[in-house]
Amino acid sequence: MECSVFKIFLLVVVLLLVADIPGQAQPSTRKDTTIILLSNVGVQLECTQALNDLYNFKFPQAEFQFQYLRARYRWHPLPYFLMGLIEWWKIMPNTKDTSHDEKFLAYMDSTIEVGEKLYDDYPAYKTEAAFFLAAAYGFKGRLYSDEERKNWRKAASAGKSALNYLEEGKEQENLSPELLFGDALYNYFSVWVPENYPALRPVLWFFRKGDKALGLKQLKEVSYNAFYTRTEAMVWLMRILNSYEKDQQQAFQISEYLFQTYPDNPYFHRYYARMLYSLGRYMEAEPVCKNILAKIDSGQVGYEATSGRYASFFLGQIYEARRKLDDAKKQYELCMKFAEQIGATESGYYLYSMIALGEIAEKQGHKAEAKTWFKAVQKKAGRKDEAYKDAKWRLKRLEKGD
Repeated sequence: MECSVFKIFLLVVVLLLVADIPGQAQPSTRKDTTIILLSNVGVQLECTQALNDLYNFKFPQAEFQFQYLRARYRWHPLPYFLMGLIEWWKIMPNTKDTSHDEKFLAYMDSTIEVGEKLYDDYPAYKTEAAFFLAAAYGFKGRLYSDEERKNWRKAASAGKSALNYLEEGKEQENLSPELLFGDALYNYFSVWVPENYPALRPVLWFFRKGDKALGLKQLKEVSYNAFYTRTEAMVWLMRILNSYEKDQQQAFQISEYLFQTYPDNPYFHRYYARMLYSLGRYMEAEPVCKNILAKIDSGQVGYEATSGRYASFFLGQIYEARRKLDDAKKQYELCMKFAEQIGATESGYYLYSMIALGEIAEKQGHKAEAKTWFKAVQKKAGRKDEAYKDAKWRLKRLEKGD
């Protein structure tokens, strides 16, 4: 139960992040300024291509521009945060890969160090500094709370720091839409959590009351009007609409936009394939999935077994629906191979690939082989798993027919 409380705590606190907020020249001593870099058009022009390169997985190009920003704005947390964001997106395609953790955390720590100096030494700029500090602590907390890391103590500490800094900026009015991002996530998840985990409502008694509808509205506003946080907001909005709000059509529109805008981003690529498959748009899904596998074969940056597992399973389903059983069989076997590469042999994609292979064997008259597949599913899946129940039912039906 303790781990569950931490997880929910982190959903509400750690996710209170504000993404990439870049910047300009040495801070002045004006007393009426709260935002120093957000609205600077010149800085936005400097960052436009670099952000496009980042989200399109052209990391060397993005890093070159961000290094230039660091040389020019060394006093500001902006460049350090953006460099950390590059490492974050290297992690995103496969969170089981921890090889980028150290560098990512180092950049977030640099963001915090520089941000604290700006926060302490230039009181007029506390608002912007506070949001960068909330962002850095928020991203650290998200990483620590990942299933592959499970460092709950560090995650909770980072989440608490993120919340403290985020709340400080709440008193400011009429801020840039960039700064709505964290508040939007808070408003949504602080309501979503007690709705879906009633037993944990007491954990949220001391938190500010949220507004789920407002959170969605704010996320949409950031998606439409923000410059720096726009893409991050769209990713969250897409996931929320698809997974929690059951609005697949809107989620699909966002996924299509993200894929078309950043066609070499493996996360956006596979999410788009997933949406096409979920909506039954098989004719469109087939070439998208094949393209994922081709990019994996060519060794394109970010394309690896996780994306391959999605693409091959979807192709298996498509070919099976078309009664191209041999083609479907190859794709299911490939899906299992990808799952084994990333240690995901208890996932639904792996288990249902085995069920599909058993089903194909049965259709082709190979009952002994079919039984072998269904028994293998029972060994891998837990007894309460739907895949276990499905395999058990299929096995009983086969044995009755003998």
